[in-house]
Formats: sequence, structure tokens, C-alpha cells
Amino acid sequence: MVAGCEPTLASGDASFRRYYRLDDGSQSFIAMDAPPDREDCLPFVRIAGYLEAMRLNAPRVIEANLDDGFLLLTDLGTREYLDELQHRPELAARLYDDALAALLSMQRRGSAYQSSLPPYDETLLRFELSLFHDWLCGTHLGLTLTEDDERAWQSCCDVLVENALNQPQVFVHRDYHSRNLMLTADDNPGILDFQDAVEGPLTYDLVSLLKDCYVRWPAETVWQWAQQFYGQLDPSIYEDESLFRRNFELMGVQRHLKAAGIFARLNHRDGKPGYLADIPRTLSYVVDLAGEYEELEFLGSLIRTRVLPAFGAGK
Repeated sequence: MVAGCEPTLASGDASFRRYYRLDDGSQSFIAMDAPPDREDCLPFVRIAGYLEAMRLNAPRVIEANLDDGFLLLTDLGTREYLDELQHRPELAARLYDDALAALLSMQRRGSAYQSSLPPYDETLLRFELSLFHDWLCGTHLGLTLTEDDERAWQSCCDVLVENALNQPQVFVHRDYHSRNLMLTADDNPGILDFQDAVEGPLTYDLVSLLKDCYVRWPAETVWQWAQQFYGQLDPSIYEDESLFRRNFELMGVQRHLKAAGIFARLNHRDGKPGYLADIPRTLSYVVDLAGEYEELEFLGSLIRTRVLPAFGAGK
């Protein structure tokens, strides 16, 4: 199909996957190389099939060699949302309109498939929170928490886990943000990196998109977009907007703690230091929100006074 093409690196990945573009001048494809001892391609293939059935714009699997970890995929192009938003911010309203519409479709049409996904359960939620505690505070910063600190930390975790588990459960992409969305000429956006999809909280992908770890928008703009999404939900899902907002905001805290921990782990475990620069932006969301929720007082203080100063970003 693409014999004689010289592969060019299309992108790396925070995981061990690598993507190569095969272009013969008339058509282009993506080859995914996922070492089978490090990555399992089967979830990618399965979720790609679900997204295709939902009529969403995601890479289609053309050929698969699961034993060796190779997939041949359709190519969604080179225009990453993050690059477009940074260099052409005037496109933001249009890009987020499209991304919110696709997310709504994923949740609605994904209801037929969500029971086939792993659950975003308490074990997984607590493990993700532990990444902040263990990898960022512990391994990266060497912070020592007192017994009182540990109790306060566990209390925060309890609040965040309860918030996630008590939300309506939907098809969750789990990494729906500007680095995994592509600007496409048709059926925008193109959706990437979906292999870790789970059945989980309705607001997870929404807050991942709007409170992005890689690009930040004014709080009032973020809430306007969130309200736009809320206004299209079935009224029976939420009785009032205040509960939706609490779910959204606290879900963001769980997401940002997890992401900051992963960025530290990528540095220490995988030798990928580039994500450390994203930690202050990621955790600034938590600091800004902590004053609005008494349950987050310890967490806000910890990040503001001990974590961010280590990055030269104390507030």
C-alpha cells in the first residue's frame, strides 16, 4: 500500500509508543510502533472501532500486527489543536465549539459501549492521586509530610474520589485535550490517544479539555464553555447547575494532581524531563480553586507554599 515510502517520525508519546508518517505523495498513513512488552495494542484497536461506530473522527485501523505491536492507521494530519491555539488564538471559539460537540456525541453515542470499558473505580482514582503524593512530592521534591499532613491529604482524596464516583457515568476518553485533538478540514476535531478509555465521571473529559495542562484560558471563559456543554445535557442528568459546577471543579483537581504526578514520573522513571515545565500551570488551577472549597484548604496551602516555590512559581 505504501511500499517504498521512507518513514518520518510523526510524533513521540508520553508512553512507549512511536508514530511514523508514510507518505508516497498521493496518500499518507501513520504507522504505530508499540513494543508489545511495554504496550498492548488491543485496547487501541477496540476503542478505535467504537469511535468509528460513533461516527467520530479518529484514526481507523487499516492493518494490525498485534504480536509485534505494529498498526497501520489513517492519517489525521499535522495541525494539532495546541499549536493552533497558541499561534492563532482567534480560532479558539470555533475549535472549542467543535471539541465540545464531539465530546457530547462521544458521551451520547458511547453509552452503547461504555459497559465494555474498564471502570474508573475507586482503586484507579486513588492510584492516580497517589502519583502526586509519591512521584511529585516524594521522589521529585523530597517533601516530608507530618502525620497531620497525611491525614489532611487522605481527607482531600476522600472528597475527590467521592465526587468522581457519584457523578453520572459515561464513556470517558481520559486524555481529551489540546495535544490529542487535531484540526481537520472535515469532521473536526480528529481524536487521538484514546486507548485508555474507561467508564467514568461525566465531567472528566470536559475539565481535561477546558482546564488544559498545556494551555490556559481565563476562568470566566472556561466556565462559559462548561455552561455551553451543560446546556446541551439531558435535563434529567443534573437537577441544578450548582451540582454540575462542583462536580466539574473537583474533578479538575483530581485530574490536575494526577497529571502533575505523571509529569514527575515521566522525568524520573522514563527520562522525559520536558513535562516538568507544565507542572506550575497544571497545579495553578488547584491553587486558584482551593479558596472556594473548604475541603481543599490543606491541598491549596501545600501546593502554594511548598510545591510551586520549588518551581520558582510560588503564589
